[in-house]
Amino acid sequence: MDNQNNQNRNNNQDPNRNNRQGVSFVLLVTLITSVLVLFLFQFQNMESAEEISYNKFLKMVEDGDIEKVDIGSSQINITTKKDKDTNIQKEYYTGIVNDDKLVDRLLEAGVEVNQDIPDTTSAMLLNIIFTFVPIACIVGLFVWFTRKMSKGGGMMGIGKSNAKMYVEKETGVTFRDVAGQDEAKESLQEVVDFLHNPGKYTSVGAKLPKGALLVGPPGTGKTLLAKAVAGEARVPFFSLSGSAFVEMYVGVGASRVRDLFKQAQQMAPCIIFIDEIDAIGKSRDTQLGGNDEREQTLNQLLAEMDGFESNKGLVLLAATNRPEILDPALLRPGRFDRRIIVEKPDLKGRIDVLKVHSKDVRMDETVDLEAIALATSGAVGSDLANMINEAAINAVKHGRNAVSQSDLFEAVEVVLVGKEKKDRIMSQEERRIVSYHEVGHALVSALQKDAEPVQKITIVPRTMGALGYVMQTPEEEKFLNTKKELEAMLVGMLGGRAAEEIVFDTVTTGASNDIEKATSIARAMITQYGMSEKFGLIGLESIQSRYLDGRPVMNCGQETASEIDKEVMKMLKNAYEEAKRLLGEHRNALDQIAAFLIEKETITGKEFMEILHQVEGIPQKDGETQPESRIAMKEADAAAGGGEETSDAQA
Repeated sequence: MDNQNNQNRNNNQDPNRNNRQGVSFVLLVTLITSVLVLFLFQFQNMESAEEISYNKFLKMVEDGDIEKVDIGSSQINITTKKDKDTNIQKEYYTGIVNDDKLVDRLLEAGVEVNQDIPDTTSAMLLNIIFTFVPIACIVGLFVWFTRKMSKGGGMMGIGKSNAKMYVEKETGVTFRDVAGQDEAKESLQEVVDFLHNPGKYTSVGAKLPKGALLVGPPGTGKTLLAKAVAGEARVPFFSLSGSAFVEMYVGVGASRVRDLFKQAQQMAPCIIFIDEIDAIGKSRDTQLGGNDEREQTLNQLLAEMDGFESNKGLVLLAATNRPEILDPALLRPGRFDRRIIVEKPDLKGRIDVLKVHSKDVRMDETVDLEAIALATSGAVGSDLANMINEAAINAVKHGRNAVSQSDLFEAVEVVLVGKEKKDRIMSQEERRIVSYHEVGHALVSALQKDAEPVQKITIVPRTMGALGYVMQTPEEEKFLNTKKELEAMLVGMLGGRAAEEIVFDTVTTGASNDIEKATSIARAMITQYGMSEKFGLIGLESIQSRYLDGRPVMNCGQETASEIDKEVMKMLKNAYEEAKRLLGEHRNALDQIAAFLIEKETITGKEFMEILHQVEGIPQKDGETQPESRIAMKEADAAAGGGEETSDAQA
């Protein structure tokens, strides 16, 4: 409580200190401006005066054109008589010439003569002002910058930590606002409870973890969890990004780390959160291109984490989605004692996330969040939040005052494949090709026992480049895929290209994405899952950046890589032949469903199955919408070698 009061007092003092600094800066600028104005005023001439030669000046005296002359120390200022036509006087000036008869000539011509009396005091004062005031201003600026450097850790506070500090409930987020990450919340709840009740843990000899590293893909809620800790902890919470330490000047990052931990130790117990810590925690090496500033910052961070005891109540939280590049010294026990994995949510987690984000959204009785969660396998929390928001926007756009299930499914499509491109007009021939292509995917899936059920078929173009697509929704959450299921995926992905070749006796560019995905799955089956009879149980690829793009890297020689390519081609060729066989045996169903799709542009899985049952002559049970019941079983029984595969593969 005392710490919080001290913090509030410091916060109350900050505005006054900022005001004083602002006033000092304004006074300094005013002083410099005044000196510049005096300097310019001293040397400026009359705007209307014109310089003339001494000879011309004497000629004007002889002609009687001059009314008044002011003889100064450096020049002669001349005022002419008024012009008879314009009634305007002109002003000139000329230089001083050693002419003893000048005054006599002027008096003879009736000119009024004035002689300036030298003011030695004013001249001396001006000389002092214009000599010493600029020097004083420069010294003042130097002193001001020096004080800023000493107080702020560098010029203009460049070495001072710019962490944002939150206090109890200020973030507005608690653990109740985080769903789908129960294990991560449990680990962080222990840290928060330790800060609240340290005696409960120290009585049995437990020590407070110095650091916890949040690891997971983007969008899973790592930063949200940190904000929830801020809302639950009721202690000061410092939050900043790893990139906030790094500047172009070597040593600035280390200075900011020192300043951050100095502030934190004064406010202990407290929590420090560094987002994207890989910006400063990247592994140190001696290769070319090393970053001295980043490495010095990391060294200072390691030293600071070793420099405080856990009984001080100082906890460091960090988040990253690239743990494999972090320095091993940063990850050892005693620094980051806990690694908290924040994975993509499972089915139950997605349902909970949808409930959290939809609690303030008005929904009607048709909404089934479990069905949406099933259709969004692999989605992270930010994706689901975006889908709920898109559904609400879609309901308003259609004039409804509540979100319906159709709005939610449309939002899923918007997030996954983009909005409908209603202004894109395809020719009738292209519509037929796209229709047969998409029906080919759906029909092959329906004719296989291990494929996922069809939810929707459409040939409406989308903004992400798709001219049409088939939405398939699994019947239940799965964490493993069997070899037969992966082979069924390959056949289904190549069903669109097979339909084009069967119907039009040619192929198009529309299958490029299907081929890319099928190739990726086939290669993974061979190199990662050990599902190739030729290579057997050998790992030929490893995954890098698992929480980002998950890019595979080959772990074999050139000869083996060439054999892998041949095995992939063989696997894809077999899948393609199977797709053509299935579609050729059910050509009548392919034609009728494609014709219906061309007319309607979008059909549901239920409509698709009704036509398929009708064409195949199989009576449909009431409420039956999935193909696996009889059609796929019929195909499975007719296929040769109907033995069940038992080998599993990580999805």
